[in-house]
Amino acid sequence: MSEELTLRPFFWRATRLFPETEVVSRTHDGIDRYTYTDFGDRVQRLAAALADLGVEPGDRVGTLGWNTHRHLEAYYAVPLSGAQLHTVNLLLQDDNVEYIINDAADDVLIVDRDAVAILDRLWDRIEGVREIVVMDDAVPETEADLPLSAFEELIADADPMASWPPLSEDDLAGMCYTSGTTGKPKGVEYTHKMLYAHAMMVMTPAALNIAEDDVVMPVVPMFHVNSWEFPYAVTMAGAKQVYPGPSPDPADLVDLIESEDVTLTAGVPTVWIDVLDYLDEHGGDLSSLERIVVGGSAAPREVMRRYEDEHDVAIEHAWGMTETMSIGSVSRPTSGTADGDREADLDKRAKQGVLSPGLEMRVVGDDGESIAWDGEAFGELLVRGPSVVGEYYNRPEANETDFVAADDGGARWLRTGDIVTVDEDGYIEVVDRAKDVIKSGGEWISSIELENALMAHDDIAEAVVIAAPHERWQERPLAFVVPKAGREIDVETVRTFLEAEFPRWWLPDDIRFREEIPKTATGKFDKKTLRESIEEPDLPYAPGEGGDE
Repeated sequence: MSEELTLRPFFWRATRLFPETEVVSRTHDGIDRYTYTDFGDRVQRLAAALADLGVEPGDRVGTLGWNTHRHLEAYYAVPLSGAQLHTVNLLLQDDNVEYIINDAADDVLIVDRDAVAILDRLWDRIEGVREIVVMDDAVPETEADLPLSAFEELIADADPMASWPPLSEDDLAGMCYTSGTTGKPKGVEYTHKMLYAHAMMVMTPAALNIAEDDVVMPVVPMFHVNSWEFPYAVTMAGAKQVYPGPSPDPADLVDLIESEDVTLTAGVPTVWIDVLDYLDEHGGDLSSLERIVVGGSAAPREVMRRYEDEHDVAIEHAWGMTETMSIGSVSRPTSGTADGDREADLDKRAKQGVLSPGLEMRVVGDDGESIAWDGEAFGELLVRGPSVVGEYYNRPEANETDFVAADDGGARWLRTGDIVTVDEDGYIEVVDRAKDVIKSGGEWISSIELENALMAHDDIAEAVVIAAPHERWQERPLAFVVPKAGREIDVETVRTFLEAEFPRWWLPDDIRFREEIPKTATGKFDKKTLRESIEEPDLPYAPGEGGDE
C-alpha cells in the first residue's frame, strides 16, 4: 500500500487499542492521571482550539514546557493538524531563547507558566508570535501586553476535531535546535516520515526495547530532541507513561518510580548520580525499575555497578544527537557477546553500543579513510539513515562543512563531531567530542576516560576534564573535581589514583576542587563555561610536572 508514514497510526493505536492505559503527570498543582481515551479527546480539542487561533498547516508552533501531559498533547495535536512542533528549551539564557524563537519564525507559542516570565522580559524583542497559550487553568499577570490564552479554557470551549487533514510523510512535523556549544544553535527539522522511522527504530529490542507492559518515565526534557523519542515510541507501544513535571528533584523521581511502578526511565548521568546520593541518605524502593537509559555523556562505571549491585537496575548507555533525532545506538550485550562474565558484560554496557537498526556508519581518520574496528584506533563517527537530517535550517555554511558526500551514490554522511573507537563486535565507544579531545604534543588524550576514572574514586562525586592551553605541548588536561559531601581529598591522592590506570603524560597538570560543576540547560557538564573560566585572572593556569613527561 502507498500509505504515507505519519504520526496518525501512533495516535490511533494508543487511543483505540489501549484506551484504559494511564498517562500520569506531575504538575505544578499535583498529580494528574487519565487514560489514553482522555488523551485522545484532549488532543483533538487542542487541535481544534489551535485552528480557532488561526494555526494552519505549515505554521510553526513553539513550546517552552516541562515534561507534562499537556506538553504530550501538543506533541500530537500540532503535527497531526499539519503544523510543525518546535520545542524550545525554557532553561536557556534569554538571548538564546530570543534567537531561537525569532530564527525559527514561530507563529504561536504553547508555554508552561514558568516560561511566561521569560516572554514578559523578551516580548519587545520577539518577532512574529501572534498567540501564546499557557499550559494552565488561567493566565498570570504580566507587565508586557502578551496575547495570552489559558490552555484548559481553550480546550474546554473547543469541539474535538472530527478528522485530521491529509498529511504527507514529507510534511515538516518537528523542530529542535542544537545546544550551540560552539556557536549559534542550529535548527534541525524533522518530517513525519523521520519521526515514524525513528520511533519504530527505537522500539525494537536492538534499541530501547519498549513494550506495552512497560511503565516509562522520560526524565530527559521534552524540550530536548523530542525527549529521546519517548513521547512517540511509548505512545505507539501503548505503554503507560509517567511524566515528572517541572524541575523534578531526586525525591520526586524516586517517589514516582515507587508509586507508579516505573520499569524504564531515561536521562543524563548527572540525574542518576543525584538519585543515587538521595537513596544513600533517605532510602527508597526501586524494585519495579529494570533499566535506566543514559545519554549525553557516559555514566561512571562505578555508578553503573552500584545501581546493579544495590538496586538490581541495569544502566544502558545510548548515543545520539539532535541531528539523528536522539537515539542512534544503545549498548547491551548481544547473543554473540553475552558470555556470563560480569566484567565483560559491564565493559560492553559502558560503551555507547551498537548502531540502531536502519542506520549506517563510517569511522574515519584525519585523512578521511576508514579506520580499523579494533577497539583502539580513533576516528570521527559519520552516520546516515532515515532519521538523520540532510541539512540544517537556515544555515548554508554549516550544510557545507557538516555533511560529507558519499562515494556509493547514497545519501550524504553527517559528520557527528564525536571521536570514537569501534571494537570487533561493532560496539561504539565515544572517546571524546572533537572539540573536547585533548591534543597534547601531537597525541590524543580522552577527557571522557579521565572523567570516568575520577568519578570511580570513592571520595569524588563529579569530575570534568578540559584542555588548557600550554606553551610547549599546545594542550594539557586540567581537571575540576567535586568531593563527595563530608569527604576530604587532595591533589596528590587524586594523581596517585590516576597513575594506576594511565600513563603519566595523560595525568592532569592541575586538579582544582569545586563545590559544584556548572551544567548546561540539559544537565550535561558545561565544559564551555569551564574553558572560559581558566582565562579569568583569579583562575590562572599553572601547568605542573605532568606536562613535561
